[in-house]
Amino acid sequence: MKCNSATTRLGLGLLAAGFFCAPAWAAVSALPRNIVLIMADDIGIEAFGSYGGTDYPTPQLDRLAAGGLRFTHAYAQPLCTPTRLELMTGRDNHRNWLAFGLLPPGEKTFGHMMRDFGYRTCIAGKWQLHSYDPPDFPHAARRRGLGMHPKDAGFEEYSLHHALETEDKGSRYGNPTFLRNGTLHRAVEGKYGEDLSVEFIADFMRRHRDEKMFIYYPMALPHWPVMPTPLSEVWHTDPKRRLEEDQKYFPDMVAYLDVVVGRLVGEIEKLGLRDDALVLFYSDNGTDQRVTSRMNGQMIRGGKGLPLQTGIRVPLIASWPGRIQPGINADLIDPSDFLPTLAELAGRAIPGGWQTDGVSFAPQLLGAKGTPRESAFFWYDPRPGWDKAKFARAIFALDHRYKLFADGRMFDIAGTGLREEALDLARLPAGAAAARIKLQATIDRMMRPPISPAALVEVNAYGEPLR
Repeated sequence: MKCNSATTRLGLGLLAAGFFCAPAWAAVSALPRNIVLIMADDIGIEAFGSYGGTDYPTPQLDRLAAGGLRFTHAYAQPLCTPTRLELMTGRDNHRNWLAFGLLPPGEKTFGHMMRDFGYRTCIAGKWQLHSYDPPDFPHAARRRGLGMHPKDAGFEEYSLHHALETEDKGSRYGNPTFLRNGTLHRAVEGKYGEDLSVEFIADFMRRHRDEKMFIYYPMALPHWPVMPTPLSEVWHTDPKRRLEEDQKYFPDMVAYLDVVVGRLVGEIEKLGLRDDALVLFYSDNGTDQRVTSRMNGQMIRGGKGLPLQTGIRVPLIASWPGRIQPGINADLIDPSDFLPTLAELAGRAIPGGWQTDGVSFAPQLLGAKGTPRESAFFWYDPRPGWDKAKFARAIFALDHRYKLFADGRMFDIAGTGLREEALDLARLPAGAAAARIKLQATIDRMMRPPISPAALVEVNAYGEPLR
């Protein structure tokens, strides 16, 4: 294997592959042997103590943030499938979009990549990328079952909620239903979904502890419906109410998210792998709009589904004791950046022929400057899909200060509390005028081919062309 000019050839005894191409910035230090990527479902930065949130106890994640690297400008798409698609493939949504809840068959994921790099690969949690629409939804027959089955996504083992048709998904929390390595387990009485996911991952790690591992844990928490968790009193006093829906349980869900992350990190420690395991914690979009939380003394309403800061600005915490120095990083990060980051952390180049849009932030994790992106681009349209009529397409780019939409709207996003202020294009200050030119250039550049045929025509929730 040949190394390119940006890499140096290293041989590390810890790596069974022997010699490999590692980035020059990592020449004096080993790369992580194990990588665990955790992604929460529907929660923004305002929920976490390390980001200034005060409504929910998150001691485990706050501890990871205090001892690791906390990114302040990490972004996601406003809804889950758009983020998951971009995260797993390293491609912006207009490159490979079909419909909400679908990962196009034939796409290459970071599961395929890491498996081919010699890692044992495992995924547990939520899938929702194979089939989404209920059978009675208008034109659903055009899309049902058209996505990627998890067995084809590059992961050797999987245990996933919502991996088949929507009517088969069952509960993701109490008495969960999940597809595990080809077998559908329906309504497992008395169990909680996230507990089973962590147990599955822990078992995988025990069996492969002497090998390199890449583990992807797309959590179910704290996605709607809001239900009791094992931290809720009613979970223990009245088991018949474990599937009860009530907004009052949302704090319990956030608290249990934190407990589960702590439990998984604890399992890594028990196996003696913590010193050689990079843990990344991220989120797929902002908090549900029905939830309002306090952050730094301000009330923040969730913006899930909307191209607002409250819908797209999410936590990103990186923890690797002894290797990642505690600190804060303000570089822009978006979902497409994870695949090239994983490749660089593996000391390998992205396979030839793969089209990607991301920028690796691996150097920043280990104290180097890297090449931070100057702007982030978003092509967002969750349609067609059930329950998606309330959302609309949005194409925009942003930097640390400004956000520009393809339709010309521009916002100042530098204010506190995730607020943004609409700007008068006829009276832009000099800095905003320069940013407008830069961000428009980003949009123009990113809208060049390749573009998915499904992205060329804007449709309604039923898949019917709008014009």
